[in-house]
Formats: sequence, structure tokens, C-alpha cells
Amino acid sequence: MFDSVIGFTAHLIDLLAQPLGSAALAIVVFTVCVRVLLLPFGVMQARGARAQAALAPKLAELRRRHGKDPARLYKETSALYTAEGVSPFGGFLPALAQLPVLMVVYRVFVSPTIAGHANALLTHGLFGVQLGQHLAGTVAGFGLISGPTLVFACLFLLLAAVAAVTSRRMRLTPVEGSGTLRRVMPLLPFMTVLAAAVLPLAAGIYLLVTTAWTAAERAVLYRAAPAVV
Repeated sequence: MFDSVIGFTAHLIDLLAQPLGSAALAIVVFTVCVRVLLLPFGVMQARGARAQAALAPKLAELRRRHGKDPARLYKETSALYTAEGVSPFGGFLPALAQLPVLMVVYRVFVSPTIAGHANALLTHGLFGVQLGQHLAGTVAGFGLISGPTLVFACLFLLLAAVAAVTSRRMRLTPVEGSGTLRRVMPLLPFMTVLAAAVLPLAAGIYLLVTTAWTAAERAVLYRAAPAVV
């Protein structure tokens, strides 16, 4: 089943690459199409964030009253979520929905053969770097200071810029949990830079487009809310 999905995805990207003249651009178009399909999850996530913001005062009161009794606090918090019809896990749904897509894109660009045939997508490139290439292999083959390595450097800079925008907005979004969780959450977007450092260039392009879409989507669907105290 998974192999058939990989084969279908590779064929779809290859079909897009032919009229576009670039497999890298085909990945961009493919990613945008995927995010359009996932847009309902983004709307659901935004509604969940607004519901969390509305519940913030009540949740803060529960922590004040039952902070020394974790079992009672959990029971009362769960009851409040149920009564208000809010899921505390709704915000993770869009991210989880994307994981299978990233896994498929990764496999498409690391598999030497797909459906018993040579993977033609591995021969496509972006500014001299094959889409199946990793940073380590590029540095080993061309050197640290080289054009191909600069392609990865630009990718990392763009990912970091998108992560900075996302992180800033996350600091303005109420997050339930401990103070440690609230401090860690804004750092998570920068994990995309680390991921791109070990993933093939194609997967890094997918990460860049999908995180940029997420940043734009949050700017449209979300409104800044006061932090939870």
C-alpha cells in the first residue's frame, strides 16, 4: 500500500515537472495542492485556538483553585473542555496530517528505484544540486564554500526566517500547560532547519513551502491574543 502511494506521488510530481520544466517547481506546486486539501484542518485549528483563548480565564481559575491537586485539576479541566465542546488536541491535527506527506516525499527522493524502475526524479536538480542530495554529501563532494552548498545555505536561511515569523506569532497565542511548555513551544518551528540539514533537498523544499503556507495561513486565520498567565 505504502509503495503504491510512493509510486503515485512520484508519477504525479513527474507529470507536473514536464510542463513546468522543473522538478523543484513541481514540488512547490504539489505542496501547495496538498495544503489546499488540508485547509479545512487549518480552519479547525484556528477555531480551536480561539476557543482556547476564550477558555483561558476559566482554566487559569482552575489552576489557582486546584493547582496543588493534579488529579482534581485534570478532572475539572477535562470537564470544562467537554462542557465547552473544545478539544485540547485540536491544534496538533494539521501538523499530524502532514507527517505522512513528508514521509512519502522523503521516500520518493531517497529511493533509487520506484515500482521496479529507476527513479528518474533523482536526476533532476536545483542550481546544480540533485534533489535527492543531502547537505553532508554536497559538502563532501563540492566543499563547504561552493555554489551547491550555497543552495542549502539559502534554504536554511529561508526556513529560519519563516520559523522566526511563526515563533513570534506563537508567543502571542495562548498555550495551556506549564511555563516550560510555553517557553519551548516557540522554539519548535526552528526544528525545520535541523530537519532540512539531514533530509534530501526535495524534502527541504517541501518543508519551506509548507511552513511558509502555515505562517501565511496563521496570519489570515488567527488573531493575536493575550498570553495565558
